[in-house]
Amino acid sequence: MGTFPARAGRPDALVLDPYTPERGDPCYRVEHYDLDLDYRVSSNRLGGRATLTVRALVRVERLRLDLVGLRIGKVAVDGSPAKWRHRGDVVTVRLPRPLEAGAATEVVVAYAGTPGPTPTRWGPLGWEELAEGALVASQPTGAPTWFPCNDHPSSKSTYRITMECDSPFTVTATGVLTDLRVRGSRTRRVFEQRHPTATYLTAVHVGRYTEHLLAEGPVRIRLLVDDEHAPDAAHELARLPAMVTVLSDRFGPYPFPDYTVVVTADDLDIPLEAQGMATFGANWLRGDRRHERLVAHELAHQWFGNSLTLGTWSDIWLHEGFACYAEWLWAEVADGVPADVSAREHHAGLDRLPQDLVLTDPGPRDMFDDRVYKRGALALHALRTQVGDAAFFGLLREWTATHTDGTVCTHAFVDQAARASADPSGVRRLLAAWLDARPVPNLP
Repeated sequence: MGTFPARAGRPDALVLDPYTPERGDPCYRVEHYDLDLDYRVSSNRLGGRATLTVRALVRVERLRLDLVGLRIGKVAVDGSPAKWRHRGDVVTVRLPRPLEAGAATEVVVAYAGTPGPTPTRWGPLGWEELAEGALVASQPTGAPTWFPCNDHPSSKSTYRITMECDSPFTVTATGVLTDLRVRGSRTRRVFEQRHPTATYLTAVHVGRYTEHLLAEGPVRIRLLVDDEHAPDAAHELARLPAMVTVLSDRFGPYPFPDYTVVVTADDLDIPLEAQGMATFGANWLRGDRRHERLVAHELAHQWFGNSLTLGTWSDIWLHEGFACYAEWLWAEVADGVPADVSAREHHAGLDRLPQDLVLTDPGPRDMFDDRVYKRGALALHALRTQVGDAAFFGLLREWTATHTDGTVCTHAFVDQAARASADPSGVRRLLAAWLDARPVPNLP
């Protein structure tokens, strides 16, 4: 397709994420993805037609998309064939005419191939073939292994995902199932996600699952699991409806129409989150509730990480610190262990570790370091101790209500915490010590 010159005036410094600069285009946003997918389990073959509703943020002559390991057949812009180039993980689409700031266009990409994870510094990410089926584990940069996208955490979009697959297999995806049709040996399902969702939080799961309804209301909770592991999984998740009630009281109303837990027969290294969904390997749910804290952790991400999503990966504590603190909040109710006991136990552990991490900028190598999780939770506990329960939980409910379906940053949280306190300068000093300095402060 030829060589395109570098784009002048590209606002990289303002929008590209410094931890993942190889992903995303800062010049536009995708408002909606319509993904029409066909998947063959036996051959791990994926065919797709992605329709992207694109809105320019500055004047653009071409669009940069992320797509890994799959081949493009054709590209159209507003119904007309477009020139494109696919090199490495980057697809460049030349627009028939420049798109002015604020204007929208529709881009259709037909593609196919054998999807698989992409290697990253955090390990393999994205589409993963299972013994029978597949799953998606995208955080932070695995989404392009199964659909062309603008892969940046601040780029949140609505979705329509249509998946046709072999009928013996159950398919679930982020969003609400709105249509199901059986056509011979194939079944076609349609999922609608009307809440803005980051690319890495969009997922599809395929397996030999049976659906179990764990709760009808106030939040509908589904469990998808194979028959062998169903009894252990049901026991492990029996208190999930109570968790929803407890965390809704602390954080504000659950932000989505429902919640789905997928349990794979394959062992998984860690549980996975997606919008309105969590995935556990059966190795994490063996019937002894040994890892129930992780059930609370993944549930909490529906508020912190999914409804409220960071704008840059350096703010990962806004996801993981809050989810870790939710573990301690659940332990207060379920096991009678005060959060202060949990906090002081983990504070002692952090004191013995290297004091070389800044919570608001841990660096890409350490963004998933356990110190980010625990220190983030400890910062919240220190804030709770200083301002009191009424002000602290009022702040959390106001934080989630103010930023529902939005993008958040540390600066906004500190400002909101200061406004909610009778001692704004004291709150700012306390949070600065926890968030911006290397030494671990003493707990109040």
